[in-house]
Amino acid sequence: MSNIRIVHYINNFFAGAGGEEAAGMEPEIREGAVGPGIALAEAFGEEYEIAATVICGDNYFGEHIEEAKDKILEMIRPYSPQMFIAGPAFNAGRYGVACGTIAGAVEEQLHIPVLTGMYEENPGADMFRKDLIIIKTKNSAAGMRQAVKKMAAVGEKLAKGAKILGPEEEGYLERGIRVNYFHEQRGSERAVDLLVRKMRGEECKTEYPMPVFDRVPPLPPVEDVSKIKIAIVTSGGIVPHGNPDHIESSSATKYGIYSIKGMDHMDKGDFMTIHGGYDRAFVTEDPDLVVPLDVLREMEREGVIGGLADYFITTTGTGTSTGNARGFGRDFVKKLLDDHIGAVILTST
Repeated sequence: MSNIRIVHYINNFFAGAGGEEAAGMEPEIREGAVGPGIALAEAFGEEYEIAATVICGDNYFGEHIEEAKDKILEMIRPYSPQMFIAGPAFNAGRYGVACGTIAGAVEEQLHIPVLTGMYEENPGADMFRKDLIIIKTKNSAAGMRQAVKKMAAVGEKLAKGAKILGPEEEGYLERGIRVNYFHEQRGSERAVDLLVRKMRGEECKTEYPMPVFDRVPPLPPVEDVSKIKIAIVTSGGIVPHGNPDHIESSSATKYGIYSIKGMDHMDKGDFMTIHGGYDRAFVTEDPDLVVPLDVLREMEREGVIGGLADYFITTTGTGTSTGNARGFGRDFVKKLLDDHIGAVILTST
């Protein structure tokens, strides 16, 4: 019996092709397993074969989505795969979005089972969890061994058309799909049992979990802005020319702090935007549209505000995971507190 053929998709980093400097790499295909595909092949066993590996830079995919999809599909077709696996992407946002996008395209165009893996806070997880089976992973490649083991177990079921159980049993992210089944206890009895366990302080779990929303209670309004120093924080991707900290155009994993000391406005000769996902023409011509330094300087001179910080803090919002964004805030808030900032103006695109 011939092996079940798998085509695997990975990014430039996991292929060993380079880091951020290679993120613009165009799609290419290599025979056999590469990088994490070797561990994946071992987890699947002799019945399966990773026939080829598609490699693409995260930036290239994110900036040329339709073109990348078409190229990759054409690369895959000659191998006549019976399954397609992307990743795992862990908490790499751009990679997660690419994995979800290409897996969805393969499923739609080639009509074969597809599978990927991500950390639950990866932006790709929110985008594709309802459409794809996404194996739940840790937030970094340190969880590779566990991830490929779970992916292989579910992948075998997909390849053979076996029944896929619920997310808890199989280890994939909740998809919001509810299935009717017969239980040995009627609903009223289970509800009373659950209530009794809860009243006793015992472990209990609802059969109908509700979504968890992150709520941040607002602070009271500033009584007098003329007596405080204000800082600008933006997710609009405004950076000095050359993007010195290499902040990503989407799914950012870093932020930057840049001086505006002595400047009256955001000069296009000094600043640019690296934000993806919208027409940047107007902001490229006038970065004050995202970082309103010109207006704030006027307010500072007129005494409307007590002062303006000598720097602004910036990252890219599009596709950036909530986990990364929360981490940025926890990190740079220390500087804001040390500099006695009384309020922050948050701007986006």
